[in-house]
Amino acid sequence: MKHTVTFALLLIFLQVSAQEIAKINVFAGETDRLDSPVAVNLEQVNYNEDEGSLALFEVTGARKVPVPCQLETGHSTRLWFILSGKTPAGETREYVLVRQEGDPSVTPVGLQKKHQSLQLRYGDHPVLDYQFGTMYPPEGVPVLFKRSGFIHPLWSPDGQVLSRIQAPDHYHHYGIWGPWTKTHINGREVDFWNLIKGEGTVRFAGFLSETEGPVYSGFRALQEHIDFGGRGEDRVAMNEVLDVRAWNVGDGDVWLIDYTTTLNTPLDSGIMLDAYRYGGGIGYRATEDWHKDNCTVLTSEGNDRLSADGSKAKWCIVEGESVSEEGRSGILFMGHTSNRDFPEPMRVWPVNQNRGRGDMYFEFCPIRHKDWKLDKGRDYTLKYRLLVFDGHISPEEAEMYWQGFGNPPRVEIRGL
Repeated sequence: MKHTVTFALLLIFLQVSAQEIAKINVFAGETDRLDSPVAVNLEQVNYNEDEGSLALFEVTGARKVPVPCQLETGHSTRLWFILSGKTPAGETREYVLVRQEGDPSVTPVGLQKKHQSLQLRYGDHPVLDYQFGTMYPPEGVPVLFKRSGFIHPLWSPDGQVLSRIQAPDHYHHYGIWGPWTKTHINGREVDFWNLIKGEGTVRFAGFLSETEGPVYSGFRALQEHIDFGGRGEDRVAMNEVLDVRAWNVGDGDVWLIDYTTTLNTPLDSGIMLDAYRYGGGIGYRATEDWHKDNCTVLTSEGNDRLSADGSKAKWCIVEGESVSEEGRSGILFMGHTSNRDFPEPMRVWPVNQNRGRGDMYFEFCPIRHKDWKLDKGRDYTLKYRLLVFDGHISPEEAEMYWQGFGNPPRVEIRGL
């Protein structure tokens, strides 16, 4: 009798410590999905962090399979998880959300701070370095080329370095960064990209947050766009919040990285971002190993290296020869539907660039065809996602990844 009572009490304890609080359905809709990050708004669920951690299970027949999940708090509370693998169009996947004691989650993607950089890592493999320390140019090169607040190196999953900084032909190129080029403040031109002109620069101002978790890890950094030419002291013309996160997808076979930039100007007059072939939310200078004979481009609209420049696209695959096991590596750049002038115009260097060598530069350029006025007191956000891979990806795979970003699956949650 004593053992029966003890067992009954244990069952009650287990039920309390793993209490179901919501059911979640995720609908693929009219398109196939592939490793899509999914967010669930928890505002309608009676959940208090002090009452235990959350665990998510996918319901497949009679089985409940654990799924890593992660809370994001702020203006609203969201639960993130990955709709893992391929989810065919028309399919619905079912999940149950549970409150439990303890926190069994692991963090495959982590952060490691060094002297001048913050590194995102997948296990023992580096994903990218964010350079928050000032990077100076080589000896003998004007010190005006120094700057901070950029991504380099960017590695492929096989360890190939895919980015480049301070190329002798363009010392102001810094891996992956936001190159705003032609701007005007009260009719006066300010260039924040061509640093040698001495009109402006961009500098890291501080970390706003650093996050590690089982679904994603990343950081938010404040970057200041400095105007050198105004009256009096140098001044901040634009504040930029750069939000970078790496998702736990594909068991480390690919990197999935979000790059979100939010601009805000403190200037009473605002600032004009002039229409120009350079200037945008995300620019990329590729490894020096890539050139016109071993590097290719393919956009969502079917344009290649010869025709992509100036065209518009949802996504663009940039890949080239590497010493990875597959022989090639690359990046799928994705733009979001909420971005200005979506599908976005692009800048892709022509094949005769740099004395005919045809080095690779890519940029989503939302001001390529029309000016963009930023007014004081407003936030302006551009969202990008990068898939970093070795080998090849097909247009069909690229479209599935983009759909998870620009047209995420519909989520339905029902509290119990």
